[in-house]
Amino acid sequence: MHSIEDPETERLRRRGFTLEYATLSWNVVGIVVLAISAIAARSVALAGFGLDSLIEIGASVVVVWELSGGDGARQRRALRLIGGAFALLALYLAAQSTLVLVTGYHPRSSPSGIVWTAATAAVMFALAAGKARTGAALGNAVLSTEGRVTLVDGLLAVAVLAGLVLNATLGWWWVDPLAGYVLLAYAAHEVLTIFRGNH
Repeated sequence: MHSIEDPETERLRRRGFTLEYATLSWNVVGIVVLAISAIAARSVALAGFGLDSLIEIGASVVVVWELSGGDGARQRRALRLIGGAFALLALYLAAQSTLVLVTGYHPRSSPSGIVWTAATAAVMFALAAGKARTGAALGNAVLSTEGRVTLVDGLLAVAVLAGLVLNATLGWWWVDPLAGYVLLAYAAHEVLTIFRGNH
């Protein structure tokens, strides 16, 4: 791993900060957009996706804290915090998916929700790829791991988008909770990986 004075390391660290601040900014705006859309459509999925944005904000704050400097112990604490974010995401997915399936809740159509989740999917996939490359180049497990939180956020956006579109066009309200269970398995896998030290 490069020393702290190495120009390439500093460039990569600045890129890491830029990626995290971009993630934070997008999700802060997203919470507002999703809250308005969820209320208008009475959508459990959109409301839950807003909670996921809060989790992503927390994970990004952890990475900014870790990139600011620290030893191995600080990195391990940061990884555990991100593992906790994955655990919260898994709990959210389990609760939301089960609630929607059990109640058979049919939300209204949400054009604004469709536009925002489509845009969020594209942005999160781009940010996740950037974090993966930057984290690997830096040898920074915290940034790489949080990049997978961002990837899950993008995948979840696709699942919510599919649910919104299929509900609006075909009345298939159950697509979103089923996709949620698939993402739940992925999030649970990441929790086990982090806390077993296999990151």
